[in-house]
Amino acid sequence: MKNNMMPSNGHRIHGFSSETFIDAREIIKSLGLKGNEVFMDAGCGDGHVAMIAHDLLDEDAIIYAVDIYDASIEDMQNEVDEKGIKNIIPICADATEHIDVEDDFVDVILLINVWHHFNVARKMDEATLELKRILKPGGRIAVMEYKKEEARHGPRYPMRVSHEVIGELFKKHDMKFVSLDCDVGEDLGDHMSHYLIVFEK
Repeated sequence: MKNNMMPSNGHRIHGFSSETFIDAREIIKSLGLKGNEVFMDAGCGDGHVAMIAHDLLDEDAIIYAVDIYDASIEDMQNEVDEKGIKNIIPICADATEHIDVEDDFVDVILLINVWHHFNVARKMDEATLELKRILKPGGRIAVMEYKKEEARHGPRYPMRVSHEVIGELFKKHDMKFVSLDCDVGEDLGDHMSHYLIVFEK
């Protein structure tokens, strides 16, 4: 069994890698991408989601891998350099403050197990506004998070954010609700661990 603290690519990360229990390939496929999008893996951690996006998207797609932890970004940069990958751009940034990407530029932003960190920092509004800033008109933000429930694994209950709260947050910032899937993540026996909620600018 894999060690959750050490991703298969050996990258240094803060916290746990979702690689062992979330099928990022299926999540990305569910977004119905054409292949040539500007895609962002926000809170990329070990970067495995960005690498899967690279496999799924066309050569002319642009993929941003963004994380606040500089060691993760350093490892990601080393990996793309070693593999000669030209269309993955690692960026060290705090999404609640500023991401070094121009306004109205990104087609799709995917955040997997990231939003509860914004909740803990009490900066959900700031994160929403910054992500909205870099999103193209008609672009989408997809948030995959742990359900708001007591569970043995994942963040503690007070840290978790329900899809209802996220829905009201994005509505307040004039983002249009697109879809909600409550049947994603890890199989807990009688239900799945996560939800995926999508909004459009």
